[in-house]
Amino acid sequence: MTSATAWWDRHQVWLYVAAIAFGVVVGLVLPAAGPTLSLATTPVLALLLFATFLGVPLIEVGRAFRDIRFLGTVLVLNFLLVPLVAFGLSRFVADDRALLLGVLLVLLTPCVDYVIVFTGLACGARARLLAATPLLMLVQIVLLPVYLWLFAGGAVVADIDIAPFAEAFLWIIVVPLAAAAIVQALARRHRIGRRIERFFAAAMVPLMMATLAVVVGSQIADVGAQAAALARLVPIYVGFLAIMLFAGLGTGRLARLPVPETRALVFSGATRNSLVVLPLALALPASFALTPLAVVTQTLVELVGMVVFLRVVPTLTRVTGRSSVRRARRGR
Repeated sequence: MTSATAWWDRHQVWLYVAAIAFGVVVGLVLPAAGPTLSLATTPVLALLLFATFLGVPLIEVGRAFRDIRFLGTVLVLNFLLVPLVAFGLSRFVADDRALLLGVLLVLLTPCVDYVIVFTGLACGARARLLAATPLLMLVQIVLLPVYLWLFAGGAVVADIDIAPFAEAFLWIIVVPLAAAAIVQALARRHRIGRRIERFFAAAMVPLMMATLAVVVGSQIADVGAQAAALARLVPIYVGFLAIMLFAGLGTGRLARLPVPETRALVFSGATRNSLVVLPLALALPASFALTPLAVVTQTLVELVGMVVFLRVVPTLTRVTGRSSVRRARRGR
């Protein structure tokens, strides 16, 4: 197990690319498997988050929650800067209500699930980001209707049911977090708890691969059927990732955050809550049939983008760190 774990840790980025490609092939060759894979999405994601939470000692989360500077910076980035970016980019599809709503739904909601995984893989401050998760979820539930009303109009907001937010938060965040806390407590007294911790620590890469393959495979056929209509969204989502990469780096520098916190900030600003808002989009009237596909399209673009981020973000933050050291030395 140790040698296998070391191997897939070294090759994890290419393994994620392979998992995405596998999901594309399965979803296109076996479109009838889409509904089954959709049902598997929440359990697989919950298992991935359980493994992630298990690797973060809860005492670290308690300490991280007292880091007001990091929490404040995450909130400013996600709920002040991101809405401005989302509003500007959404103007390119303002002529289509379904696409407009899809873009706004997904870009206005910061990720609260696999962002923690990607942050950890990039050696970012995942404990601090995990501590911010309940606050991010609560604020987006409160502010999403406000921003949608401002950017899309009150008639659109009236068609949205917020209940799926609470359900997703329960099964994707609360249950895995509670289970991880129980196992961590068990590990302090019993060998079985420590074995569970070691097993899931070794299984992180395969679990991420399974999640990527299931999410992509479940939705790619529907996206392919509407490819012509959805193609105009791809530059918007790619542009969002590029903008938020540098917005996150710049905001982290202005806040004078350490490198691990800056990496966490970048991933928080760039990743969106697509798997949580998808039930909201699916609950919309038939006239918004393209809205859930607009959300799924963002997921596909983001997953590829996160593979790139795993390479780019550590490199850029290392450069930023060296520059900061040089500036500090010159200041002395």
